[in-house]
Amino acid sequence: MTDEQTLDEQTSDLDADNQQAEVGSADQRIAELEDQLATAQENALRAAAEMQNIRRRAEQDIEKAHKFALEKFATDLLAVADSLERGLEVSDPHDEKIRPMREGMELTNKLFLDTLKRFQVERLDPQGEPFNPEQQQAMAMEESIHVEPNSVLKVFQCGYAMNGRLLRPAMVVVSKAPSEPPVKIDEQA
Repeated sequence: MTDEQTLDEQTSDLDADNQQAEVGSADQRIAELEDQLATAQENALRAAAEMQNIRRRAEQDIEKAHKFALEKFATDLLAVADSLERGLEVSDPHDEKIRPMREGMELTNKLFLDTLKRFQVERLDPQGEPFNPEQQQAMAMEESIHVEPNSVLKVFQCGYAMNGRLLRPAMVVVSKAPSEPPVKIDEQA
């Protein structure tokens, strides 16, 4: 073999080694790029999910804002309803002198409550119902043999809710079981 053939073989071996090194390097680069692509796809999915969550939260916030926009206004108007009810409670329905005024107050009160109802403000009158601490505030407890314990005996002030959200709890008197009279112990026993 001549030097030229040996040189060609060595060059050929070097070229093959270089090609294998380049293929290995290319395979490694492809693997790196595939990892980067997978990471980018995961990040894109996460970002899309996050955007969807933000959009949904914003829609819910807008819906709540529409639903409860009148909440403070409605709460401030409850004093008007209370005043009309108190006026009706203290006026004598049998007094002929005030009958026209009382009828006017009754109509005004009905109109007012109907208007509140149109705006989803619901009057809570729990008379006779079981006590519900989520919608009622117990002002006192009273013994009663006529109703079950923990029932509403009297409503001082009705409660109100708007779209299911409590604006004001009802102020109530709650029943409790009568206390037992002291038992006398027979001293002769």
